[in-house]
Amino acid sequence: MPKVSSVIVPYTCYLRVYEPLAAFPEPERTHWARYARRPKHPSYQDELRRSLAGLLPTPPVAVPVHESDDAFVADIDGVLCVCPWRTRLRAWQAMGDLAGELPAPVLDAVLPPVVRRQTVADYERWLERNPDARPWIRTARWQVPLNWFVLVSDEEREYEKGSGEAPPVLRYRTPMVQARRRVARGLKALRDAIDEGPMIDGLVDVGRWLEEFHPRSLVELDYGGLVHALPEEHLDGDHSAADVAEGIDALRGGDGAAAGEAYARLVERWRAVRDLQSAN
Repeated sequence: MPKVSSVIVPYTCYLRVYEPLAAFPEPERTHWARYARRPKHPSYQDELRRSLAGLLPTPPVAVPVHESDDAFVADIDGVLCVCPWRTRLRAWQAMGDLAGELPAPVLDAVLPPVVRRQTVADYERWLERNPDARPWIRTARWQVPLNWFVLVSDEEREYEKGSGEAPPVLRYRTPMVQARRRVARGLKALRDAIDEGPMIDGLVDVGRWLEEFHPRSLVELDYGGLVHALPEEHLDGDHSAADVAEGIDALRGGDGAAAGEAYARLVERWRAVRDLQSAN
């Protein structure tokens, strides 16, 4: 059975980039330096609570009025790195995906058409003034996109079992230069084996996104709220990054059968999560 948590969160995973302070212009650099010195920082669940709270008023607030000044913080070998939330920007971008994910009656009930039209208009005006804007965080629901696993290796896997009120944690962290190198090698192997496909398209897209950041950044793949949908034995035995790497290596060596076996393991592992999505 899935883990039971006192906090109800969407089953969402995250791909984050933490940039060193040197990557930020002033006065933002000074803001993040001061922010990082705080004794406590909010978690991803805190961000989710704030975002979901906007859907409670009538009419709902689909996008925050002001951009968040919060971030996730990490100390990487003595170098302070931050991952700004940019909740407002991500909410705008997520609006474009809703039409394909929710039936029209449900979408209209959650976010009336007039709210969606106003939100789109606000985003278009903002984008004219900020054409180079990009988020530091990408999200996916109900499963981890397979192309994300190309960026990391099984040796970078960090798994902590839950205890008490603390949920389990499953994540990978890798240097930006390593993530970019793996994207390039993965793309070459895939393109040599197959002409096109969603795996290639997704890897090209995430590779372009990574190029937007400082080369000394840290890339983090975090299962986030997905840990609430997966039993402990599933999490403990989840080595999806190893399976993806094995499949790509098999393609590079011309062994289609071995690549197919690795892919089959991935499909079987994530079938239970997709079944939960269908049930909801």
